[in-house]
Amino acid sequence: MSLSQETIEIIKATAKPVAENAEAITERMYEILFEHYPETQLLFKDASPDQHKKLAAAVGAYAANIEKPELLGAALEKMAQSHVRAGVQPEHYPVVGVSLLTAVKEVLGEAATDEVLSAWKEAYFFLGDLLIARETALYATA
Repeated sequence: MSLSQETIEIIKATAKPVAENAEAITERMYEILFEHYPETQLLFKDASPDQHKKLAAAVGAYAANIEKPELLGAALEKMAQSHVRAGVQPEHYPVVGVSLLTAVKEVLGEAATDEVLSAWKEAYFFLGDLLIARETALYATA
């Protein structure tokens, strides 16, 4: 599976405003996630206080390399290993996705059109599928 060309173009076009607001988006995402899915807080019990900044940097790097996800291999491996240590499971990805997209909409306001949100949703779940596949392999060898 790959991302649609339309999604790639939208992500590239919105990468700058998302990157400029990435920390606000990710900080809000965690607030939404923990409010609506409090059970997910356990996944972050060992996370650093600046976890939202790390996620913000990852979102920015992903957007900047949306056409070349192979350049993110080392970062994705590190993320997958961190997820396995924390106990992240495939069912966590949809709740994080909903929280992230809600935060994007809240922070970017009118700039987060349905088209933009749809593209970011496709991009998020594409990345999520890559991580889930790698995490499944890591769990199998653990």
